[in-house]
Amino acid sequence: MPDIMGKMDIAFPHLGIYLENVPKNFTVFGFTVAMYGVIIGLGFLVALLIISRVAKWTGQSQDDYWDVAIYIIIFSILGARAYYVFFAWDYYKDDLLSVFNIRNGGLAIYGGVIAGFLTLFIYTRIRKKSFLLFGDTIMYGLVFGQVMGRWGNFTNREAFGEYTDNLFAMRLPVEAVRAGEITELMKANMVEGANYIQVSPTFLYESMWNLCLFVIMLLYCKHKKFDGEIVLLYLGGYGLGRAWIENLRTDQLIMHTTGLPVSQMLAICLVIFAVVTDIVVRMKLKKKAEG
Repeated sequence: MPDIMGKMDIAFPHLGIYLENVPKNFTVFGFTVAMYGVIIGLGFLVALLIISRVAKWTGQSQDDYWDVAIYIIIFSILGARAYYVFFAWDYYKDDLLSVFNIRNGGLAIYGGVIAGFLTLFIYTRIRKKSFLLFGDTIMYGLVFGQVMGRWGNFTNREAFGEYTDNLFAMRLPVEAVRAGEITELMKANMVEGANYIQVSPTFLYESMWNLCLFVIMLLYCKHKKFDGEIVLLYLGGYGLGRAWIENLRTDQLIMHTTGLPVSQMLAICLVIFAVVTDIVVRMKLKKKAEG
């Protein structure tokens, strides 16, 4: 591969994959459409179709999930943006209008998950439905939506990790990424005369982790012991992967005054919560069964 890459090129040299002109956006009738938004939108759509199918498999009304979907989508996007902006405030404080521009990324999944859970809780309380049953059903769509959504980070050239030369190493032109995300280690390993950095494709790691988690959740579906168990499986399973992957990323959101990666700390807390809650509930069910 030449040392000069086109501005829109992406390569995985050790896999022999060289992609030219990977678009960040395209134009329809003079209107520019961001690939990031298209992929996120498709992720929501596929997630809804999966949720609807799971509801049918488990004997629930599919209409209930289509009804709540619009609220969850709206508030999840708002929550994801608010979470990101709050922990990256220094980037936005001098240009407040940029807070409303999500075309270039800036959605934090944990913010969306938190807002989504709150929305679902309020909805199920009002409609007198089972919050835990709804949560179990929605988790299948959520995790697969994340599988797809991470590829929006790919087209945006973001959510990557530190320099690596492993099998999955990814090369990105310097001019295609934010200057603040290029570390000294990346610069030190740049080939003389080259215009690219070589990084860990953490978006890919997380997408594949979530795909494995989705399969595990499907296989476990018929074996769950109580409502809410799939929620715990998601929180623990995703949290475990995120805690590892977040440590590799160069664009971490940092907890103010602590210097700690907020998403990594939250992921660890959720893993602990999921494991402890699952053990406690199982012990209660066992005690109840024994009379």
